[in-house]
Amino acid sequence: MERAQIIKISKALADDTRLRIFDAICAHGDVNCGELVALRGVTAATISHHLKILLDSGLIECRRKGQCVQSRVLPETIAEYSRALLRLSRGKKRPTRV
Repeated sequence: MERAQIIKISKALADDTRLRIFDAICAHGDVNCGELVALRGVTAATISHHLKILLDSGLIECRRKGQCVQSRVLPETIAEYSRALLRLSRGKKRPTRV
């Protein structure tokens, strides 16, 4: 994972509201914006704003299901991010890609 991606994910998770939204998606699997509004008690506009940042960071994916857009966590991104942080904590550089 590139350093820029590590920074992007870290910034995405640093915001308390975004972290709570991410936590709700993790806990409930596929969820839509309306469900997140009900779970988190914030406006749909706020949810949409934070979902875009989570999406841009690669932490979630969003797909249309009828009239709703479902969001789900991408576990492979979390795993790669965790490995990258572990390498950083051990002082190891990321492997070079050919």
